[in-house]
Amino acid sequence: MSAPTGGTVHKMLRIADGGGASDALTEAVVANFLCLRALEANKPVIGASGAAPFLVRAFQSATCSSTEQARHDALCALLNLSIAPANAPHLLVAGLAPALVATVGDAAPVTDRALAVLCNLVAACPEGRRAVSHAPDAVPSLVDVLNWADEPGCQEKVAYVLMVLAHRSYGDRAATAEAAASSALLELTLVGTALMQKCVSRILEILRADKGKQVADDVSGVVATVSAPQERRCRGEESVDREFDDAGMSAEKHAVRQLVQQSMQSNMRHIVRRARLPQDFAPASTENLKALTASSTSKSLPF
Repeated sequence: MSAPTGGTVHKMLRIADGGGASDALTEAVVANFLCLRALEANKPVIGASGAAPFLVRAFQSATCSSTEQARHDALCALLNLSIAPANAPHLLVAGLAPALVATVGDAAPVTDRALAVLCNLVAACPEGRRAVSHAPDAVPSLVDVLNWADEPGCQEKVAYVLMVLAHRSYGDRAATAEAAASSALLELTLVGTALMQKCVSRILEILRADKGKQVADDVSGVVATVSAPQERRCRGEESVDREFDDAGMSAEKHAVRQLVQQSMQSNMRHIVRRARLPQDFAPASTENLKALTASSTSKSLPF
């Protein structure tokens, strides 16, 4: 089978998009694309020729039994085109990402192929990851598939997509946590396939790291809030000390200071008597009291 020229593909698209095109004609054109994409060299030619929007429309608009075959063939063709990373921009511009996310949750064969295309898109380029992430209800829809115990293939693909999204975007990590995915992820670390366990373990590791950072940030905020008034209080105490040390202090303040010093000396003598130490051990002045307290260390405390 030879590679089609751009002109051939454009003719096929004109026939399919012509006014009054029947469902049978649409199915025939889609089937033709399905055959052409089988050759590796045809993938970039078809992707760049404008076939992506036609195939996406065929995939989305096939809602009755007469066009279900067109939907199936269009999805298969899109899956094969997505294998070539160069086709990712064309597929994304055609709106493939939200169309696929909306399909997640349908019958298992359709969901499995849609998830396979999503895997290729998120792996191809950052635009693919953003397009999948921004699709309506993307993360909750993907998380639901993690509970499909009878479809390990779908679970494995979802785990890969979620891993890529979580690795690149904090918003997607938060959405995964909000979707209560942890219980399903923990279960899959025990019963999933080897690839699934690897992806799931990586997701849990990323979520734990985010949670730890959030806790650390919260603690830092609390410490900053508490330390500010403490700092102001210390500065206030220093200003009081400076006020007492001022030579021009008032007589009332000077009297209060003398009373405080006398009370400290009296308390120290009382402590000395209770300890049955020589009476001359008690300091006779504030200077001796300061010298005694300065020589003490925390090592003398019982705890």
